[in-house]
Amino acid sequence: MTTTVETFGEPIAADEQALQAKARDHLWMHFARQSVMEEGHGVPIITRGEGHHIWDSHGKQYIDGLSGLFVVNAGHGRKRLAETAAKQAEQLAFFPIWSYAHPNAIELADRLASYAPGDLNRVFFSTGGGEAVETAFKLAKYYWKLQGKPTKHKVLSRAVAYHGTPQGALAITGIPAMKEMFEPLTPGGFRVPNTNFYRAGEMGAPTDDVEAFGVWAANRIEEMIQFEGPDTVAAIFLEPVQNSGGCFPPPPGYFQRVREICDKYDVLMVSDEVICAFGRIGHMFACDEYGYVPDMITCAKGMTSGYSPIGATIVSDRVYEPFKHGNTSFYHGYTFGGHPVSAAVALENLDIFEEEGLNQRVRENSPLFRAELEKLLDLPIVGDVRGAGYFFGIELVKDKNTKETFNDDESERLLRGFLSKALFDAGLYCRADDRGDPVVQLAPPLTIGPDEFVEIRQILESVLTEASNHL
Repeated sequence: MTTTVETFGEPIAADEQALQAKARDHLWMHFARQSVMEEGHGVPIITRGEGHHIWDSHGKQYIDGLSGLFVVNAGHGRKRLAETAAKQAEQLAFFPIWSYAHPNAIELADRLASYAPGDLNRVFFSTGGGEAVETAFKLAKYYWKLQGKPTKHKVLSRAVAYHGTPQGALAITGIPAMKEMFEPLTPGGFRVPNTNFYRAGEMGAPTDDVEAFGVWAANRIEEMIQFEGPDTVAAIFLEPVQNSGGCFPPPPGYFQRVREICDKYDVLMVSDEVICAFGRIGHMFACDEYGYVPDMITCAKGMTSGYSPIGATIVSDRVYEPFKHGNTSFYHGYTFGGHPVSAAVALENLDIFEEEGLNQRVRENSPLFRAELEKLLDLPIVGDVRGAGYFFGIELVKDKNTKETFNDDESERLLRGFLSKALFDAGLYCRADDRGDPVVQLAPPLTIGPDEFVEIRQILESVLTEASNHL
């Protein structure tokens, strides 16, 4: 007799039961409810990836509609990236960049600086996005101390924005429910409105002119700087397209107005591109798409397409200048920052981007992707489709006419009680989330095209149609 155990409602064979038991007894998943395993339901186990598909331990195939976690931009199964990692590990598996250097860190820093706009020429490596944001936060505060302005220590960010989980980055994150259990937080984080034009009316903002809304949203930044005092505000952290809340693109002219405000009040502008960099919006850095030059860029995820962890904070000559002279040092770093293997993989991954024209592919195909997803607006549960590049959010509503959203209990039943499992069962891995209003998010590998857009839309259409009956 074959023993089975349940995972996501599916029976699994005895040879996997031991693995599920080990997961239940020892694995602490991130941003997840451990009760799923504790109650004996098991957890989906992903074993293989190829192109834009992943396979679970049952051999079932899924579309990776989220690039893992906005990461696998060049697609799964790139043997040349694995081979690059292996070759580098044989030659030099590890050496720190603490007062030393190695060729890959040097070459990658040069490569990133060549892609970055303006005078962003200095690269400080970390191992992930949260660390890159943490680096920018600490550097901003130290920079102003070196300028003789030690009271400039506060940082601004937008409502519902996610900027990471380290203590400093968490203070910048604008999601109260993710922060309250860790209070007191690092002081100095203040919130301004985001660019969710669909919900502009709820903010008291213009609703009939997206450019006027953008000016309104940017002016709230100036208002906050004035309220807190320009001599106390060090920096503002902004994603080109805000992830959390469901892909909020910037209105036309928004970033130009923000740049003016930052220059007027001596506030550093940080473009948090942990998700948006490396092709997600169709450029190496998304600030190029929206025509602004920040003082710092934070990036990670797609730099290696996830084949090895790395992050970076790219800094302008202006911010770097105090560190060029004398005994001044930035006492900050990470053991694995600029890791030789990760840097080698990043260089090879960026070669793939250039050889295959992935940025251009995204720019050309994004309107087709949007058009396919906008067909979902015919469904009564779909209120808005928004985003840019290969990065879209679908906001779900109770009433399309009034834009009424779901209450907490309804959102729980809709997203975690039905949608997450139903979409996965239907063969689409994506994100159904309610950090803000309920949304389904899509960020597939940059290698997909029109055929896959149709396939994704068909799955969503079927599941979202059924979702309306589960409320």
